Amino acid sequence: MISITELRGIPAFHDLEPEPLGYLASTVEDIHLLPSEYFVHEGDERALFVVVEGRAELTKVVNGEERVIGSRKPGQFFGEVPMTLSTNFPASGRAMGATRILRLDAKVFYTLAAMAPSVPAFIASLARRYLDSLQQMASEQPTPDATLIGPRVDAAVRELAGFLTRNHVTFERVVPEPGAHPSAYPILELRDGTRRSSPSMREVAEAVGLAVEPTASEYDVVILGAGPAGLTAAVNAAAEGLSTLVLEGFAPGGQAGTSTRIENYTGFPFGISGDDLASRALTQAKRLGAEIVVTRIAECLDPGAVHTITLDDEDTLSAAVVIMATGVQWRTLPVEGVDRFLGNGVYYGAARSDAALAQGQDIIIIGGGNSAGQAAVFFSRHARSVTILVRGESLAASMSRYLIDQIEHTQDIHVETHSRITALYGETHLEAVGVTNTATGATVRRSLPVLFVMIGADAVTEWLPSSIARDSHGFILTGGDAAMPEGWAESRRPFDLETSIPGVFAIGDVRSGSVKRVAAGVGEGGMAIAFAHQYLALRANNR
Repeated sequence: MISITELRGIPAFHDLEPEPLGYLASTVEDIHLLPSEYFVHEGDERALFVVVEGRAELTKVVNGEERVIGSRKPGQFFGEVPMTLSTNFPASGRAMGATRILRLDAKVFYTLAAMAPSVPAFIASLARRYLDSLQQMASEQPTPDATLIGPRVDAAVRELAGFLTRNHVTFERVVPEPGAHPSAYPILELRDGTRRSSPSMREVAEAVGLAVEPTASEYDVVILGAGPAGLTAAVNAAAEGLSTLVLEGFAPGGQAGTSTRIENYTGFPFGISGDDLASRALTQAKRLGAEIVVTRIAECLDPGAVHTITLDDEDTLSAAVVIMATGVQWRTLPVEGVDRFLGNGVYYGAARSDAALAQGQDIIIIGGGNSAGQAAVFFSRHARSVTILVRGESLAASMSRYLIDQIEHTQDIHVETHSRITALYGETHLEAVGVTNTATGATVRRSLPVLFVMIGADAVTEWLPSSIARDSHGFILTGGDAAMPEGWAESRRPFDLETSIPGVFAIGDVRSGSVKRVAAGVGEGGMAIAFAHQYLALRANNR
């Protein structure tokens, strides 16, 4: 607790009367920070901070990078703008060394202001100066990391745009002049002017500075997949001091990362996009020390006292604990000739980066789940019309009520029940589809260039050893379901998220019986690390 004498040493409080000083001393938060420890994050609710000892620096994410925008020394404040304008924090604050700060929440500040009017007047003058610097920063034009050159409708261009977007790489898109040779695309031009034609995703990742190689060969925990479940496991494992590696084949976020708006995730009363949620989890995992590697997949898992993982370039890793968080892949559309239109009018899944495909077009979304509903609401802001096709009688059986309500109140979204796609038409690009009403048998041909397919998803687990038990659909069995006589040799029962191989856990959508919701995956990610600690303790005791 800070003393009145110490408070008088702060210039803004030096001339205050004993009563307000006594009030401050009895109510203010006295916080001691370690070097690099944050005391506030961009977007946090308003408060007022003053440095007592040490130094603090202010940071802000500008053009995708955290930039130091200022510092505070003893006697200086931070939070004057949020407190004056009743807004959230526009920047973050962290200790530069061992630092002591005071925190005044809004209630304390306004009570103090009533007792000593000089304080809010002083804070308001600081806010005006700080706003000038923020306005200058906001006027800066973002400098992209790369330029993507290619046709608007092209499978490889779309994939690369999605990869860059979901890995939070800033880029500009340039559509080439008509008549340019199409076999050269996509072209990625970097900041230094170098160009790469039709690069692989790993080449792109290396070019823009993403991690594509593990830094070690042994880890406490290796997590396969960087969806919400995998990233949550990484956050918890790294926070608890376990050496942690996350392997992701494409980009962090998993299927949830493509969701344009998640409305039912606790803590975000106005919803959050899957991409934003993944970005926050990724930043958190990295800050806590987890290693995230993209464009790498596991091709073989050899169970043992220490599990061995073989990667796609035959490199090997070892880990005491392996967590399967590989999610699922979209189910393909069972229509003749569909492969001919993939990326040229037919797309599996949908993301915010696909807005350009829908712009001004009539589009169809096949599917009745939440992902389809979220995509429909988002694309209705870009497309001329959005039609959702479902085989059943309504959306109620598979979609959350909040999404159904949004769809019903959006004029440009139409829902057609008892309907399915039975034909695709076009030469090089999709031009029309055949829609069959399963109740009447009538088929109608409709001209449209864009079709998004979200008809369910399957687990991709064929590469796993046969000793990992799976259900009839390929999803991984865990807990009691994994404790089959022929597949479990331990005297103990498996932990709830443990597979039929001790020390290998499955979480999220790839797990048999999982609830296909982001919050459920996040919960399982945290639980898996709790079980991993118990497993590691048993393993250590048995040595």
